[in-house]
Amino acid sequence: LVEDYLTLIGILVVALVEHSSFRINGSSEPDQLLINCIFSLEGRLLFAVPKKGRLQQTALDLLDGSDIQFRRDHRLDIALVKNHPIALVFLPAADIPTFVGEGRVDLGITGRDQICEHEAVTPPTESTGAEEVLDLGFGYCRLQVQVPKNGPYNEPKDLIGRNICTSFVGLTEKYFAALEEQEVATINGDSKATRQLKTEIKYLGGSVEAACALGVADGIVDLVESGETMNAAGLKAIDTVVESKAVLIRSKHPSNQELVDKVAGRIKGVIAAQRYVTCAYNIHRSILPTATKITPGKRAPTIMALDEADWVAVHVMVEKEKIATVMDELASCGAEDILVGSIANSR
Repeated sequence: LVEDYLTLIGILVVALVEHSSFRINGSSEPDQLLINCIFSLEGRLLFAVPKKGRLQQTALDLLDGSDIQFRRDHRLDIALVKNHPIALVFLPAADIPTFVGEGRVDLGITGRDQICEHEAVTPPTESTGAEEVLDLGFGYCRLQVQVPKNGPYNEPKDLIGRNICTSFVGLTEKYFAALEEQEVATINGDSKATRQLKTEIKYLGGSVEAACALGVADGIVDLVESGETMNAAGLKAIDTVVESKAVLIRSKHPSNQELVDKVAGRIKGVIAAQRYVTCAYNIHRSILPTATKITPGKRAPTIMALDEADWVAVHVMVEKEKIATVMDELASCGAEDILVGSIANSR
């Protein structure tokens, strides 16, 4: 652990010295604030959070709901948590599986697509690689094979031997290697021989959707959320490589397993609170079986007798997206005084 800690400090100091944004008024001296922050990491659980992009704000909201209190200086990519021995390290989402997988960071929030890409390039071993702790339920997207709508390609196999642009080189090479192997097996029955990949995979760091229109690629492999960008670029999806959501991951050898479990439990509670609302209503005992079929609850409804013969009060958790329909059905079956309340947290 001491060796890992010193290694991380070395990495961060090198980054500090080389990055001009960490210098004071353009001087050659690194910012003392960051140096102090780095040397305060000892004994703290390191938690990697996306430093920008589509996952960052929701990830920060989860931390806020979990009472992980910190203040991040706008110049720094490290923030010390005030009420726990935790340090947040702000990293590109694509780099987080590497840091967690190598045990340099204990916990991280990133996309499942980034984990799959990392594992395609660096397969996990018994001691390396990240373990998924929790599906965070946001950031849903698909890594898809896309081609021009009016082009000659309609199936993935049509792209074998063509030019493909992507930011996910590892997954794309793996995908087309399997596709080429399947094609060879179909032709001559030999699927075990090792062959050089015929499809040309080119890396692009951004604006991948423009590659086909600019003549750089015959097809692309890129993330799709709503599909609006893909449609605007005149592209269509012909296959899905990976479906992705944001996930909480941990190192196989975290420095503080008890604290990892506590953080995971808090985040799980916040997610449950976001997903559910409470519903309370009064109902005659004779129609209680019908009402509890409508509101079975997360485990079971809480039922209490009222100070009125044959009437009971029911208190239950209901999925937020279903609550309007549930209220309609409860009212139709005879429930009265139906109330809905939000949940601040859950455990």
